[in-house]
Amino acid sequence: LTSWGTIRPKRFCLGDRAGVSVGLMRILKRVLWLMAAVYVVPIGIAAALHQANGIGPDWWRADRSSIGHLAPATERSPAVVRVFAAPTVSWRGIFAVHTWIVLKPQGAAEYTRYDYTAWGEPIRVNEFEPDGRWFGRRPEVVFARDGEAAAALIPRLLAAIESYAWRNRGDYRVWPGPNSNTFVAALLDAVPEARATLPPTAIGKDFPYDGRWLRGTAFGTGVRLSLGGYAGVTMGWIDGVEVNILGGVVGIDIRRPAVKLPGLSRIGLPASDIP
Repeated sequence: LTSWGTIRPKRFCLGDRAGVSVGLMRILKRVLWLMAAVYVVPIGIAAALHQANGIGPDWWRADRSSIGHLAPATERSPAVVRVFAAPTVSWRGIFAVHTWIVLKPQGAAEYTRYDYTAWGEPIRVNEFEPDGRWFGRRPEVVFARDGEAAAALIPRLLAAIESYAWRNRGDYRVWPGPNSNTFVAALLDAVPEARATLPPTAIGKDFPYDGRWLRGTAFGTGVRLSLGGYAGVTMGWIDGVEVNILGGVVGIDIRRPAVKLPGLSRIGLPASDIP
């Protein structure tokens, strides 16, 4: 206070500004270290595991045989829905998986497999074994329904396949989408009661296939912001919390406890029950 009872404004000197700059630099360094911990380190571990497992032969000689998960369709009368995920071809398998969907209506004599690929007409039907290895890589089941539960989903899944917008030659883009994972994510959005989500390594799943960058999640329990698939945030009870930066997803699932990391996928409980 001055002798007249007024308040003098505080003056910032050069030293104060330098202190603020140093504080900001420390915060920035911590953020960079955190990003390295949650993005670079998991990818490095995934690369080491990928190499240890063997990248395998060239794609044209790779094993694409059945893993024996599905019994012959003629021996299995109930309806079936399966979503499989397997590491993509070559070094890209460090970062990402390829997903596909298999349907069999009740009493059908065969399974029908749908893939979305980069060659020819993007939606490919029955070009591979329903539960086959993806160019040498063994797939895992990420969603499964049988019997009446599967039969209730199949009509809407078929309608979603038929109406999928990115179905023309040249529509496929490996990154950030639309790719195989964009396609399967769109199909699962068509059946929200299934409460099915793709693994965090399904790069392309967050591409806005319907043109909406900001939308509620299909399950009605959260919200998703996608900046054209290059970055985004998802928050919801079913999806959990996910931060997408250039396709790499970091997140946490509270409903079915798990941590989501780039390259390493989920660490914890699976996203859905597998019969």
